[in-house]
Amino acid sequence: MSFAGVSVVDGGKRCTCDTSAVYAGADSGYHLLMVRDYSRTKLQLPTGESATTGLFTVGEYDWYIEYYPNGENPNCRDFVSLYVTRHTLYDCDGEEDVEAKFSFSLVDQLEKHKPGYIHGTNKTCTFSSSAPSWGSDRFVRRDALERSADLKGDCLTIRCDIMVVCKDHKIEDAAGTISDINQHFGHLQNKVGADVTFEVGGETFAAHRCVLAARSKVFMAQLFGPMKEGAATSSVIQIKDMEAKVFRALLSFIYTDSLPAMEKDSMEEDEMSEVMDEGREEAAEFEMWLQWLEDLFVAADRYDLQLLKLICEKQLSEHISVSSVTSTLALAEKHHCCGLKEACLKFIQVQSPSCLQTVMATSGWDHIAVTYPWVVKEFIAKLASNQRK
Repeated sequence: MSFAGVSVVDGGKRCTCDTSAVYAGADSGYHLLMVRDYSRTKLQLPTGESATTGLFTVGEYDWYIEYYPNGENPNCRDFVSLYVTRHTLYDCDGEEDVEAKFSFSLVDQLEKHKPGYIHGTNKTCTFSSSAPSWGSDRFVRRDALERSADLKGDCLTIRCDIMVVCKDHKIEDAAGTISDINQHFGHLQNKVGADVTFEVGGETFAAHRCVLAARSKVFMAQLFGPMKEGAATSSVIQIKDMEAKVFRALLSFIYTDSLPAMEKDSMEEDEMSEVMDEGREEAAEFEMWLQWLEDLFVAADRYDLQLLKLICEKQLSEHISVSSVTSTLALAEKHHCCGLKEACLKFIQVQSPSCLQTVMATSGWDHIAVTYPWVVKEFIAKLASNQRK
């Protein structure tokens, strides 16, 4: 990845944005967006309004970033939205479309700075004169960002990686070649050479024993070790207590090393569109996604896929809410996830007295008090510690 310069959004200067661009002629590069006086940018830029960087160059094309501290639209007003836009000459006919991948990350998210991350987890987007912008309307919840270590001194730094997809696919520099092994293994999901079948939630899935065993110690033990109990010869292996869509996502991660998007049930989607307005449908979809993520977290722990568990943990930590915190806390304690547990306790600590009463009045809190009473003691100790400071 070539460095493509820095932009600074300064909320203390009426939300101005200064850009120091670096020409990155390579097909992939990254640009840093520094936000100073973040709190003031929230006040100065309401929902739907953005600060825009100057132009920087990656892959022979000019780009800029749009930063929405209060969301790009009312449906995502609780989130920071980010978009990358290819600069086009609108008065120039016949300008070619550009195929590119992109990703946004916070500078401390080191696992997302590897070239293979953008290559493996992001779809190719077509940047054209009619659709020059692509991005994330829900990059991060503001409340999660404001509790995190990523916001330091009311400042944060966002990294935007861009990879222009070469049409001729020629390898210009072997040292800069991005591994596509994830795509090669992903092709194995088409059942070629599959030698084991799983039945989950009424659906069947074909897979490859050696791939599963190489990725998961649990699958190794089940398929080749002392836990196999006939699995090595059984034509169909039954997996209980898991939804088909969760197992499908688990298999996808095993083959591609990337977190897939949640599949939508068409019947549920049609029903929701009939009975819900746009805002309520958005909330319902978010709750479905959160439940799917929790189930995938459990599946990752069950099959000892630590990277997938870590990815799910980070997503859950960034989307804690008053309505979900108790179920997430119970999940963290049950599966011995200290980072997620700490994020939940910290979230509860900073709530207003009324929100705290709402949390403690839920059945979820009662479940924690009965099942994990030591967690309540830890929380009380934290509150007492805060009062002494």
